[in-house]
Amino acid sequence: MSSSAFIGRQPVLNRNQQLIGYELLFRPSGEAREVGPHAELQADTDVLVNTLNNMGTSWLVGGKLAFINVGETMLTSEFLELLPPRRVILDIAPTVTPSSELLSRVRHLRSLGFGVALDDFSFEAPSAAFLDLANYVKLDVQNHDGNRFQVIAARLRSYPVIRIAERVETREQFHLCRELGMDGFQGYYFAKPETLSARVIHPTFSNTLELLNLLRLDADLPEIEAILKRDVALSYKLLRYVNSAAAGLNTTISSFSHAVTVLGYQKLYRWLTLLLVTASEDGRTPPALQKTVITRGRQMELIGRKLGLPTECCDNLFIVGMFSLLDVLFEMPMERLLEHLHLPEDIKQALENHQGRYGPYLKLVEACEDARLDNIEALAQSVGISAETLNLAHIEALTWVEDLGL
Repeated sequence: MSSSAFIGRQPVLNRNQQLIGYELLFRPSGEAREVGPHAELQADTDVLVNTLNNMGTSWLVGGKLAFINVGETMLTSEFLELLPPRRVILDIAPTVTPSSELLSRVRHLRSLGFGVALDDFSFEAPSAAFLDLANYVKLDVQNHDGNRFQVIAARLRSYPVIRIAERVETREQFHLCRELGMDGFQGYYFAKPETLSARVIHPTFSNTLELLNLLRLDADLPEIEAILKRDVALSYKLLRYVNSAAAGLNTTISSFSHAVTVLGYQKLYRWLTLLLVTASEDGRTPPALQKTVITRGRQMELIGRKLGLPTECCDNLFIVGMFSLLDVLFEMPMERLLEHLHLPEDIKQALENHQGRYGPYLKLVEACEDARLDNIEALAQSVGISAETLNLAHIEALTWVEDLGL
């Protein structure tokens, strides 16, 4: 009988805040966690094999890397050879004590094409013995004061490694790490941002919100055209999008009414929600944050589909996921933002306090992003989804977002 397991993930970014990969966090089921290291290893292996090798996707997220936590048991197992080495970075825990056999094993894995990362690095940690074999070194911002962090970062400059700052949780920490010349970043600042101070919505945003409301209310075409005609950026993006989407029609669409007719209200609404969460006037919104909300929306929609929910419910789940971080994107309280959006009560309850019909689904996809994966089994049970189906929805969502090319 195979164990169930869930996937958590956290973006790993380069210096320009572009996504280079995900740290994938594998967890066995509640039963497997309690029956010893071999059972945990078996559960991890089930997930590695089933979700990474057997999916009909372009290996999880296209050309991105997967950082996988490995302890001593997993390092010495033959299961690692089942993974595609060029895509995988083995994230070695700081507590792994090197023996000559283990050093030889890591050297062999490097020769197969695997990357090696040293997690929560310090020169005093046992894992420092692997430094000559490492491609990546992760420095935990939370575990060192500013001076010590700076000293370790500077000392690592003499090694041919990519230095990643992990557990970056604030804008200040991010800027400090950038100034120190760190090569990459990882942390809740990108994947679970805090709500910042309020700011006024730019006119383009208000036009987008107004269009969304008109479409939700099934307004007449002339009303929709009127909004598009007063916003150059919005109309340009729409015509560019619809002409690329309609490339097979052998015709150029130049009128708004034609564009709306070709797309249809539902598809136009979907496109506008994407536009809303990817718009950033000052470039301060991390690209990883944008990807997080789009992935949430798609994952929630897919969960609804896999559970056989009506189309309208699946659409609403998509909107909840997409809008779940609007308060962070616009630096305004969620309540104030929702005043501008005429949304069904079920959606508003989920966005304001994770309550109502769609609240449990939002809690579940948020838990998938958290390294701790707290309560994820209970949350999955509350909506009636299995571990395997949740994993599948998560991977399909990640791949879909990569295909969007945002």
